[in-house]
Amino acid sequence: MKFCANLSFMFTEGVSILERYALAKEAGFKAVETGFPFGHTLEEVKQAKENSGVEQVLINLKTGDLSKGELGVTAVPGKENEFRDNLKTTIDYAKAVGAKKIHIMAGKLDTVSAKNWETYENNLKYAANLLKNDNIVGVIEPINQHSVPKYFLSDYGKAVEIIKRINSEHLKLQLDIFHLQHICGDLSYNIKDLMPYVGHVQIAQVPNRNEPDTDGEINYQYILKEIQKNGYNDWIGLEYKPAGSSRDGLKWIKDFGYQL
Repeated sequence: MKFCANLSFMFTEGVSILERYALAKEAGFKAVETGFPFGHTLEEVKQAKENSGVEQVLINLKTGDLSKGELGVTAVPGKENEFRDNLKTTIDYAKAVGAKKIHIMAGKLDTVSAKNWETYENNLKYAANLLKNDNIVGVIEPINQHSVPKYFLSDYGKAVEIIKRINSEHLKLQLDIFHLQHICGDLSYNIKDLMPYVGHVQIAQVPNRNEPDTDGEINYQYILKEIQKNGYNDWIGLEYKPAGSSRDGLKWIKDFGYQL
């Protein structure tokens, strides 16, 4: 198993994502993933990543005005040009840090109509065609309504239907086991059924989103083996909130029989 630190959740001992690259390296990580690095130029992010010597696996789409709680406009009719601009900006950052995956966030909506689904699918189709040019995979992630109320995509069935219709190697599913447990549970069977569409996996304990060995609903010693058994051998993102210090919390990796 290969684990990468999510710098938006881990190593918050460093104030900015720029500092967290080095902290992840010092803790032994060979790779990281990040949200979009708002407030930092492409050159600043590229330099921090290169100085640390870690690989970058994934970056989140630029998601708009965070002060308004925006988590993307992919499903918002009338904002197609904003989506395309954000996607192009994110591709530039991804290429600068060598990331081959972009999490395309859908956005939060008060009400949902058929037009939202049509806009979402059309934008994803556009993204898949554009990402093909740089050999980058776009991933879409159902997010549970407890953690992010009103997030547009919280249905694995609908996510898979869209992925199948678009039918591109450059659009896949981001399978966060934290969200999977919240949304539908039945982890062993859902992991098996969803794995053919998966482009990236993330983990965290439920319900508090801490380390996999903390108290909660998921037996990760079992689930990690299920992930591997079903053919996933790529990076697993640690998108969890450390219960204490990020570095001290990493003991679970060795306790589970793995290494960084």
